[in-house]
Amino acid sequence: MPEAPASEFWRDLKPIEQVFQRDAKPEVYLADAPTEDERYYVPFTETVSSRPLWISPAQNRWCDILMAKKAGLVNRHYHPHEVFAYTISGKWGYLEHDWTATAGDFVYETPGEGHTLVAYDHPEPMKVFFQVKGPLIWLDENGEPDGYFDVHHYIEMCRSHYEKVGIGADYVEALFR
Repeated sequence: MPEAPASEFWRDLKPIEQVFQRDAKPEVYLADAPTEDERYYVPFTETVSSRPLWISPAQNRWCDILMAKKAGLVNRHYHPHEVFAYTISGKWGYLEHDWTATAGDFVYETPGEGHTLVAYDHPEPMKVFFQVKGPLIWLDENGEPDGYFDVHHYIEMCRSHYEKVGIGADYVEALFR
């Protein structure tokens, strides 16, 4: 039960009894998703980190908060599937586009898009909520495929980091759905 209502019009509503279907897994609830506790941010590149919020190994999907505390870079990559982004704080963009995202901005990336993500120097760290489907195909300086990164790489990267910082490698498994 959430916090007890006070004067809300719905205060007398009874919660449903059967919340989950038989084979459904419970929700993932994480308080303070864009936390200041840097142990939860897994280094993604030398200048950008990722806090996983939800991971689906079976669907090759994840949601995270990407963070850069100063100017940052995620290597050139291509998305064969759509990506959604919502900017929480800071300033970021893609070298290949004519916009710069700041707090409150939403971005939908169409399947088939290649780009270079950059974070700008800003008084607040760049924190962006991303929903990623499928792999990132790394691109070389000419835009040609040069490797890939998918949910399984992400999981191993998270396990290694969480073990190293004392949270425990199995922490990431609580996010699997």
